[in-house]
This record gives sequence, C-alpha cells and structure tokens, in this order.
Amino acid sequence: MKTAVFVEPGKIEVQDLPKPVIKNPTDAVLKIVRACVCGSDLWWYRGINDRKHNTPVGHEAIGIVESVGDEVTNVKPGDFVVAPFTHGCGHCAACLAGFDGNCENAQTETEVVGYQGEYLRFRNANWALVKIPGQPSDYTDAQLNDLLTLSDVMATGYHAAATAEVKAGDTVVVMGDGAVGLCGVIAAKLRGAERIIAMSRHADRQALAKEFGATDIVAERGDAAVKRVMALTDGAGADAVLECVGTEQSVDTAVKVGRAGAVVGRVGVPQKAEMNTNNLFWKNIGLRGGIASVTTYDREVLLDAVLKGDIHPGKVFTQRFDLNHVQAAYEAMDHREAIKSLLVISD
Repeated sequence: MKTAVFVEPGKIEVQDLPKPVIKNPTDAVLKIVRACVCGSDLWWYRGINDRKHNTPVGHEAIGIVESVGDEVTNVKPGDFVVAPFTHGCGHCAACLAGFDGNCENAQTETEVVGYQGEYLRFRNANWALVKIPGQPSDYTDAQLNDLLTLSDVMATGYHAAATAEVKAGDTVVVMGDGAVGLCGVIAAKLRGAERIIAMSRHADRQALAKEFGATDIVAERGDAAVKRVMALTDGAGADAVLECVGTEQSVDTAVKVGRAGAVVGRVGVPQKAEMNTNNLFWKNIGLRGGIASVTTYDREVLLDAVLKGDIHPGKVFTQRFDLNHVQAAYEAMDHREAIKSLLVISD
C-alpha cells in the first residue's frame, strides 16, 4: 500500500509498505477515505522535535472498516468510522473517567501504519472507533471534511473549551488561530459563550474565526495583547481562556488575560519543559488541559452537532491534495499558505 513516510526534516515521501493485517483480537484494519496534516506534525517536519526517520506519519482519518479481530463486536466490515488518534480502550480508569486521550492501554506510534496512507491498523477498535451513519457516498464533500475533523482537531478544540469550563454567557479568549484554535472558537460558541475574543493577526484566519462565532479580534501579542483584552472586558479579564498554541508567550498571556478565578484550558503541545505557576496563585487561576478525549467528545456531542449541521469545522481545510502530493501538503502548512491541508485518499 502507499503511505506517507517521514524521511528527514523537510522531506515527506510516499512509499510502498506492506498492507497492515490484524495482529490482536482488538484490532481493525481500515481503508482510509480522508486524512490530513496536523499543526503538531510541523514540529518534527521542521526539525524542532525529534522523530525517527523513515517512519509512517499522520494521526487523523476517516475510513471504512475492512476487517476486525475476534473480540471486535461494535463495528464490522463495511462500517464508516472516525479513527481517533487516541485509540482508547474504553475500560481503563482514564477512559472510564472520560479521558481516553490518556488511555492506560494506548498504542505506541510505531504499532500502527497508515492514517496518511491507504490503510491503517487500528487498536482497541471495539470502543475507540466512532461509527458514522451510512457510507461516504451519503455525504457531501463539505460534510466529509466536517467528519474528518472529529478524529482530532475539532475534539482538541472542544477539549480546550471543556477543560476551561466554558458555559453559557461566558466571555472567552482563544489563544491561537490555527485549526485547533479556530475549532476552539466553534467549541466555545457551542457551549454557549456570549463573547469570544480570538487572538489572530492573519486576515484569512480572522475572517474564519468571525464566521465560527468570534465577536472580537485581537491582533496584538504579549503585553499589548493583555492590555487590549483588558480594555475589551472593562478591566475584568475573561471567564475562560483556551490556550491552543503551546509556546511560552501564549501560556503566559493566557494566564494574564483571565479574570480572578478563571480557568485556562491548555491543549497547545508544550514547547517548554516548565512554566512559572506563581501567577496562577495570585489570581486564583485554574490550569487544566492536555491530550483530547476524542472518542468521548465525539459520542457525547460532536458527531451529533456535525450530523445536524450545527457546526462546520471542515472549513479549516483550505487546501486539498492527493496522497502523491503529500510533500506539497506539508509545505503549504509550513509556509502558512493553508490553515490545514486535506488529503483525499479514496472515494
């Protein structure tokens, strides 16, 4: 099968690898329909984070179940599914608490092949896969894109809002205008936020944030951004802050723009090993967040919201590619020419 492989920083190529097979009774093999490039992929693509060379890449997809292990009963061959990156088992303490992103039986990345490829071996298929009604042919192109976001980016944006405890009537600040941050805007709106301040300095992303529900745009950074948010909130600060970047400056700003007692929902992958937590103490600021609970959120709210047409997170895909042009898909995001690159694998 064809799959995208990380060769070295700045280089992704399509290689022919053995098609995956069932190895464990909890496995399923999926034929991938659509996949995409994640902003977190750019860290190792740029050489900022280490990644083993010549390894398959990707962690977001929708597809058709081709075969299942003996213990898989909740999905069957022919089912159309969301393939979350988390592979939660559904029965460990973390999954039972709703945090399948922290599944105690999660796979290591080397145990799967695919996502940005033609086929994927998916572990813990009985619980972690999310069934989509019907078949891909039942949906429009735009709906398929919406469904694809449920494998990671929409669930991650929702995780930021959920952990920040966004509720009806809140004023929310969203740090980051990438796909996760934009989905955070959707999530804040979905949870009833009255005012959503999106931190963005790119016109195309500002426009999409507004379309998704942002009421205000702040283009400043650092102390200037803090001053602007405080002015917008009459000096009070935000009820909740969604930190969707992970840089030191973003986390620092997130803490400073929250009102006393606010909660920061942090989903940006941390790019510094430590942070000063003293500022949390002096304002009674809460800090939560981490790896998204994809299957949990899909089942509780997100799949239904997409199927009803209440949300359209697939609009974050601003360029599309086939698998043979996966290098161009990465380059488009690396050069900020695409908010998120879509990979159309099969019909």
